[in-house]
Amino acid sequence: MSDFLIDVVLILVKLGLIFGVLLTMAAYLVFAERRILGRMQLRHGPNRVGPFGLLQPAADAIKLLTKEDFIPAGADKVIFFIAPGLAAVTALLTFAVVPFAPPIELFGRQVPMVVCDLNVGVLYFLGLSSLAVYGVALGGWASNSKYALLGAIRSLAQLISYELSMGLAVIPVILMARSFSLTDIVLAQQGAPFLLLNPPAFLIFLISVVAESKRIPFDIPEAENEIVAGFHTEYSGMRFGLFFVGEYINMVILSSMITVFFLGGWLGPVLPPIVWFFAKVLACCFFFIWTRGTLPRLRYDQLMHFGWKVLVPLALLNVIVTGGVLLWIKG
Repeated sequence: MSDFLIDVVLILVKLGLIFGVLLTMAAYLVFAERRILGRMQLRHGPNRVGPFGLLQPAADAIKLLTKEDFIPAGADKVIFFIAPGLAAVTALLTFAVVPFAPPIELFGRQVPMVVCDLNVGVLYFLGLSSLAVYGVALGGWASNSKYALLGAIRSLAQLISYELSMGLAVIPVILMARSFSLTDIVLAQQGAPFLLLNPPAFLIFLISVVAESKRIPFDIPEAENEIVAGFHTEYSGMRFGLFFVGEYINMVILSSMITVFFLGGWLGPVLPPIVWFFAKVLACCFFFIWTRGTLPRLRYDQLMHFGWKVLVPLALLNVIVTGGVLLWIKG
């Protein structure tokens, strides 16, 4: 078999594995969230479908697939169809540059444990996170509903605001690693994770990704008691489900980015690297769930004030201080 065919086969295998693992994780994160929140709120959560309720995600999928799928009379049908897919696809594409283990020896060659090890992986991640807002915007606009449009506008304002602080929080990581490659960023943390070297960047990034994933206390896009159900008010069936699949895949992706940027990626003693990577990702996912069961929702004015008047100035200050310290150490 030629080297080209081997490369193609390896890429297809990695894509298939990532696709399967991400969809499975997204489905069972919903189940895990319902069980964990149930325990936090002194109730059981889903425990009837299958042993310990483990078949609940399959039951939810069947329910969504068999529910009536209706389209509002005045909706833009083409965009109405496309919008839910954008939310899920952009999240899936982001994982193409996430390294989840060091290269392994296979077929007499070093095979990187990443679909595409781009030397501008950070820019790729930031670019796709910017595209993710289109699914929300188009879903709300194409529905021809004032409630959905209002939810989409509020969502856009939130996502754009916190995307800025998220991008600024990544700059100190790039400065410390001296690379835009996610693999290089992980290898630069062999001495100590960037969480310990730059805690302010970690906190700013963590808060920003919680807002980017539209989770409590930043779940203004889905503030049910205020705007019915947000940008997906007019969706039903599997299209409604796709928005939530995209949300939970995005939670896994952002947890992976926290792991790569600040927690040392696959690095760790004793256990295999891939175990360390997924253990850190699942710990971050648990944090997302924990905040949902603990914190109250922010008001819209509080959310925007915190983003623009607190996080953005702190992130800019941290960039300046980090650059100054690195120059001082180099000098």
